[in-house]
Amino acid sequence: MTDPVFFAPSGPITLDDIVAMTGARIANGVEGGRLIRGVAPLDQARASDLTFIDNPRYVPRLADTQAAACFCSPKHSVAVPAGVAALEVAKPYEAYVAVQVRLYPTALRPALVFGSGVSPAAHVHPTARLEAGVTVEPGAVVGEGAEIGSNTVIGPGAVIGAGVRIGRDSSIAASTTITNALIGNRVVVHPGVRIGQDGFGYLMSGRGHSKVPQIGRVVIQDDVEIGANTTIDRGANRDTVIGEGTKIDNLVQIGHNVSIGRHCVIVSQVGISGSATLGDFVVLGGQVGVNGHVTVGAGAQVAATASVKDDLAAGGRYGGAPARPIKEWYREEVAIRRLAQREVKAGHNKDSQGD
Repeated sequence: MTDPVFFAPSGPITLDDIVAMTGARIANGVEGGRLIRGVAPLDQARASDLTFIDNPRYVPRLADTQAAACFCSPKHSVAVPAGVAALEVAKPYEAYVAVQVRLYPTALRPALVFGSGVSPAAHVHPTARLEAGVTVEPGAVVGEGAEIGSNTVIGPGAVIGAGVRIGRDSSIAASTTITNALIGNRVVVHPGVRIGQDGFGYLMSGRGHSKVPQIGRVVIQDDVEIGANTTIDRGANRDTVIGEGTKIDNLVQIGHNVSIGRHCVIVSQVGISGSATLGDFVVLGGQVGVNGHVTVGAGAQVAATASVKDDLAAGGRYGGAPARPIKEWYREEVAIRRLAQREVKAGHNKDSQGD
């Protein structure tokens, strides 16, 4: 059995090209014509690979790297081994990523499975409108009146519901379902995502629970990325909105009528209840829970596993359950730990006296 390489580099690039792209400086006299064919971590890099050092804890590995070149800050350039090009730059990892993007452009979007074009094994409604360059892979379904912009890819088994609009240069991966939604340009939707299904809305009573019609939409703006198996419910009586540039991890639940601002980061297993509002550039760590109808102000950062029960002011850092300013939470955690240690110590002393 062969050992496949799923992301082959697009071609070699010279050190001079890398310098021009990133603003780095070759600090140890290595010729700029040296070819870089791939990227790799310090301990796995080979003689044609580019690597980087950003964290001081990995400096011991730098001495043994076999890389052709290494991005580093000026303080680490003296530790780069002889023969390895020391590429001095203010932000080594940022420069490394820029080269990754150049060498591995296909890794930025879900890969095609069968190839470009509309597969004869896809099911596209006659009234659907597909611009030039759209790919619809086998088993995908595009519903009545749907519109899909140029160079967008619809993966195998995906279902695009009636009337859905998807912009240009977007990627809708395998086994997704999208209904009741308007999706912008350059949006990436990973496998298994569900967009536009019913919000969770019922009239509760002692006789049972009656379903409330969910008549809103989902609006996803440009440059959003949505991780695998995330769900985004359509609005009940207004739109659920995901602002441009927002990045959503795998396994996130977003309820009906939620409004998420621009360039937010929402990490895995977050749950956002209906009608909550997030301002621009909000960050929610893994497993954060956000109550319905609360507002998280622009630029706020919420630590993993926190519970947001009340509005949070813009620009703050929060943690704990319920979420509160992070310094306050830290102080409380330390106080509780010290109290518990005193209780344990008092118990030991009591047991010793009993002996």
